[in-house]
Amino acid sequence: MKYDDLFSQSLKRLHDEQRYRVFIEIERIAGECPFAVWKPPSGPRKVVMWCSNDYLGMSRHPKVIEALTETARRTGIGAGGTRNIAGTNSPLVELEYELADLHGKEAALLFTSGYVSNQAGISTIARLIPDCLILSDELNHNSMIEGVRQSGVERKIWRHNDVAALEHLLAAEPSRPKLILFESLYSMDGDTAPINRICELAERYDAMTYCDEVHAVGMYGPRGAGTAAQDGAMHRIDVIEGTLAKAFGCLGGYITGSRSLVDAVRSHAPGFIFTTALAPPLCAAATAAIRHLKTSDLERRRQQANAARLKQVLVSAGLPILPTNTHIVPLMVGDPRLCKAASDLLLDDHGIYIQPINYPTVAKGTERLRITPTPYHDDVLIDQLRDALVDVWERLNLDFVLASVAAE
Repeated sequence: MKYDDLFSQSLKRLHDEQRYRVFIEIERIAGECPFAVWKPPSGPRKVVMWCSNDYLGMSRHPKVIEALTETARRTGIGAGGTRNIAGTNSPLVELEYELADLHGKEAALLFTSGYVSNQAGISTIARLIPDCLILSDELNHNSMIEGVRQSGVERKIWRHNDVAALEHLLAAEPSRPKLILFESLYSMDGDTAPINRICELAERYDAMTYCDEVHAVGMYGPRGAGTAAQDGAMHRIDVIEGTLAKAFGCLGGYITGSRSLVDAVRSHAPGFIFTTALAPPLCAAATAAIRHLKTSDLERRRQQANAARLKQVLVSAGLPILPTNTHIVPLMVGDPRLCKAASDLLLDDHGIYIQPINYPTVAKGTERLRITPTPYHDDVLIDQLRDALVDVWERLNLDFVLASVAAE
């Protein structure tokens, strides 16, 4: 058997379906956010990044860089082992205390990524609850879906953000242990969950709640604790999961909750037990980012102001953005080939990088460019983006939306 032929055939199918992913090599410039150097075969070019999840530019904040470099000089780079064998380093322990405090929980547990924290956390928690029934929002992230799948327990899907549908499922199993899974902020559409209403149902029907806050931590709430904190619901959620790789500008994922729950996951989750601990310098950098954003609201206010202006400018230009009240700005295309072509034209002709988002990340027919402004995308860059998008939309004969209709 020619095994490589099988791999080639799978790649051909991706190309035929317009789903083949092209990776763009870039090198970000620490002192010049949001600029980066794109490195195509033709030679390096300076471009403007409009799709990074380093939402607040914290990856290049002086306090964060200093914490990382000072710790690296003191401890070295790697953790030196799993958490159980030599890897529970002091900066990591300090970070877990900081995360528990951020979310008002008794304890926190650190993982190597937000994907792993969902995958390992959900699967372990569900397995430890006898006869557990998982109720999962239909638009939950793939990491949550994988956690559900690996748990091996029964699961039911409820319509996105539809609390009536959720209540119907809860009421059908009044005495069974139940775990409700949802995100606070959905990264593709930029919408938010009705957190307090979900918590009310959980309390009424005696269900546990697990909330993914990865796109909201650092961004919302009085100390950057997320959307649940902003909504006054943080104390009502049993497990809050987050990431250090987006607004905090570092790497790693975590869960927070009661001391017994966190200890149970620590003691049972293979995704935690059998992998090397996060490096001490990264832990120190994340702690510095969290502490800064607990006390500084400047970055959040600037980012939200830029996001609001960007939406206003794009709507006025008749561009088809989904209406959101968050920092994520989805610009709809609806065709995978045209979405990639739009991204290519922006990069090649305008020096603007926005990665196309296609199936399976989003449903077929809802392909889009997802724009994520930072505190550093000023008025000049916003106007340049608008002009570039209008040019690309006209050249590709893409659908515009009348400004008056879009505003409604």
